[in-house]
Amino acid sequence: MKVIKRDGRRTEYDRNKIVVAIQKANDEVEAHEKVSEEKIYNIIASIENRGFDEMQVEDIQDIIEQKLMAEKKYVLAKTYIIYRYTREMVRKANTTDDSIMSLIQNSNKDVMEENSNKNANIASTQRDLIAGEVSKDLTKRVLLPEKIAKAHEDGVIHFHDADYFIQPIFNCCLINIGDMLENGTVMNGKMIESPKSFQVACTVVTQIISAVASSQYGGQSVDVRHLGKYLRKSRDKYRLHYMEKYGEKVDAELLNQFVNDRVMDELKSGVQTIQYQINTLMTTNGQSPFVTLFLNLDKDDEYIEENALIIEEILRQRLEGIKNEKGVYVTPAFPKLIYVLDEHNCLNGGKYDYITKLAVKCSAKRMYPDYISAKKMRENYEGNVFSCMGCRSFLSAWKDENGEYKWEGRFNQGVVSLNLPQIGIIADGDEEMFWQLLEERLAICFEALMCRHRALEGTLSDVSPIHWQYGAIARLKPHESIDKLLHGGYSSISLGYIGLYEVTKLMTGESHTTPKGLEFALKIMNRLRNATDTWKKNTGIGFALYGTPAESLCYRFARIDKEKYGEIKDITDKGYYTNSYHVDVREKIDAFSKFKFESQFQNISSGGAISYVEIPNLRHNLTALEEVVKFIYENIQYAEFNTKSDYCHICGYDGEIIINEEGEWECPQCHNKDHNKMNVTRRTCGYLGENFWNVGKTKEIKARVLHL
Repeated sequence: MKVIKRDGRRTEYDRNKIVVAIQKANDEVEAHEKVSEEKIYNIIASIENRGFDEMQVEDIQDIIEQKLMAEKKYVLAKTYIIYRYTREMVRKANTTDDSIMSLIQNSNKDVMEENSNKNANIASTQRDLIAGEVSKDLTKRVLLPEKIAKAHEDGVIHFHDADYFIQPIFNCCLINIGDMLENGTVMNGKMIESPKSFQVACTVVTQIISAVASSQYGGQSVDVRHLGKYLRKSRDKYRLHYMEKYGEKVDAELLNQFVNDRVMDELKSGVQTIQYQINTLMTTNGQSPFVTLFLNLDKDDEYIEENALIIEEILRQRLEGIKNEKGVYVTPAFPKLIYVLDEHNCLNGGKYDYITKLAVKCSAKRMYPDYISAKKMRENYEGNVFSCMGCRSFLSAWKDENGEYKWEGRFNQGVVSLNLPQIGIIADGDEEMFWQLLEERLAICFEALMCRHRALEGTLSDVSPIHWQYGAIARLKPHESIDKLLHGGYSSISLGYIGLYEVTKLMTGESHTTPKGLEFALKIMNRLRNATDTWKKNTGIGFALYGTPAESLCYRFARIDKEKYGEIKDITDKGYYTNSYHVDVREKIDAFSKFKFESQFQNISSGGAISYVEIPNLRHNLTALEEVVKFIYENIQYAEFNTKSDYCHICGYDGEIIINEEGEWECPQCHNKDHNKMNVTRRTCGYLGENFWNVGKTKEIKARVLHL
């Protein structure tokens, strides 16, 4: 017989543990209250004779208590109950030792690899991660209802960011950077006035980014169009300077050249400040700020020409890269870039097509920017174009008291994700059971999300002045509650989901790319959307359906289900589930078809939707990539590329690393063969876990790969 432990693990049944437990209780009572050894083994027999293959440990303990009571050994039964309770408290009181020690020993892979902007090897980050493990422990044992904690442990749901749940902080946001630059802000008790130049504005932006990142756990997005005003201020300042200095001594054309040279120099320096500050600043939780720059050439922006220069320079510097410790130009993880495609830059003869061509070149070499189609976004968001938050979640439309749409200065309260494949595994093709289970688990998700919401209610603005008092989100008074920003749809709170492909395959036998599978997949998506819409209507809280880009969660859910339900072909045997509504990476589908297919889910998953395609090295065939970008504009709201990105740390070569005749990776430029001094990316199945070396006898497996 197997015994199912409280955390879901299955262990071999051991009768000696029952004997020891009852004897320990025996030792605590008077002689007439003791139970004989014969009676102990009769109790054990009553358990074993039930003939079960599996039993919950709690059920076994309940039987023991009932049998002791039947023997009229009431004091002994009470003593056993106290012993059981004490053992439970001991278990609960010491649940973080292993996780914390594994962090210090750099062996806790789940935690160490969860965030790309955290270097878990350095002391400051470890300090934050250790605090996070304590927060998870308290969240599981004390703060969350037992039902929610167990659902998380069993992989029914994922309660995101439990390592920060103990604090009254939120997920991600769109910083109201325009207000903070225009009206000033305060940091560390010091006033920061509105900048008088582009260079200063760039410095202030990076200071704001760092301060904001220190008091929230998710990403942030910044719309760079607010910097155009300050580039013009610099131009006006230089023009006035040269006019006062030279007057009519210099002709107008030469004076304009002087001004332009100074402006371009400041432009380059300001953008460089942003790039280097973001990549070198460390927030108080020991990580680089998780920040996205939104690159949108708004045709109605009075500073559109200045912003065209700023966006072009941002892309040029990203294309060049940033030097690592070896002095080699590499691709920085941050800031992430989102480039908006609109009528005037969608590669159909528009005025700003030249910037889009630069963006495509940058994508081919540096993976970023991502792309938003203004055309499709206007269809989905009441004619508006705005950035997703740093966590890639989108806000729903919200108007202020003047009837004006407002996007910046809003935020996401948190996320809970649903494991769809697990429902399909349990239902095993029974649709009635599937829909019943889905309803039960949606109810759990709602309760878990309300836990997140209630944890923020009553929070005072003093907990993070940069957010609540000095403009990043609002300008509330000291000691004022943030509650009004948690209701009425001002902020969002998100239901995520994983594995639409797998659950469709389990229930229909087909991929959701087939007509039969698609019909079922759309039913699921529409039910999830209906759930969030209903919750929003009933509570006034901004519930949203969110296709979270949570790669690590795809592996966690799959791992839990494989341990619990075994290896299932095309489901748990892969080691991962597909993200949200995505097409499984093993399906043979071209980039255009993939984007077209996935686009039909993005307007349903309006609280967050991202689609991507894996592309080969297209640096020497940019025309092909430009065609994909043109297709994005016409067909899908939000898309990105995952490109092959090889480079050698010794010579800086950033072309394709080859496999030589000996079956070893080799840089074709400097012939470096040390795999520790080169990066090689090969994505064939979508696996995103740890790279490894399999030392074998053939070229195919003697390589640093992501899948064999």
